[in-house]
Amino acid sequence: MSQLRLVQPVDDTALTHWQHVHNTIVPPHLLSLDEVRERAGRNHLEVAYLGDELVGCSTVRPPADETRTATVIARVLPAHRGRGFGTELYARGLDRARELGARVIETCVLSSNEDGLRFAEQHGFAEIDRYLLPGDTIDWVDLRLR
Repeated sequence: MSQLRLVQPVDDTALTHWQHVHNTIVPPHLLSLDEVRERAGRNHLEVAYLGDELVGCSTVRPPADETRTATVIARVLPAHRGRGFGTELYARGLDRARELGARVIETCVLSSNEDGLRFAEQHGFAEIDRYLLPGDTIDWVDLRLR
C-alpha cells in the first residue's frame, strides 16, 4: 500500500504546490501560477504528499500525432529522494500515458539534474536528443523508453 497521497491539482493550493516542486527542480524555467493552470488544462498533473508534507509532482503530456508519443515526468523534492516515491509517480504516469493510447514514452530532464538522469536511465530510458532552449545555459535532455 502506498504511503503517498496523490492529488490532481484543481484548486490554487494544489496548483501552487505543483508549481513549487516544478520551480525547485527546474529553476531555469520558473512557471507562474497562470502557466501552471494552463498546463493543467492540457496535461495530466498530480501532486504527491506524504501525510500533509509535499513530496513531488508529475506530468503526463498526452500522446501526440501519429507517433502516439506521450511524455511522462516525475519530480521528487531532494529531501524525499531515494525512498521509491519517484518510482511510484513514474509508474502512475506511465499507466496514465498508456490509458491515453501512448505507444512511445519519452521524458525530459535538465542535464544538471544528475539524480533525474540517473533515475531515467535506471528505468529504461536512453538519450535521444540534447539541446538548449533560447536564453538557456543548461542543456535539456530528451530520453525515450527502450
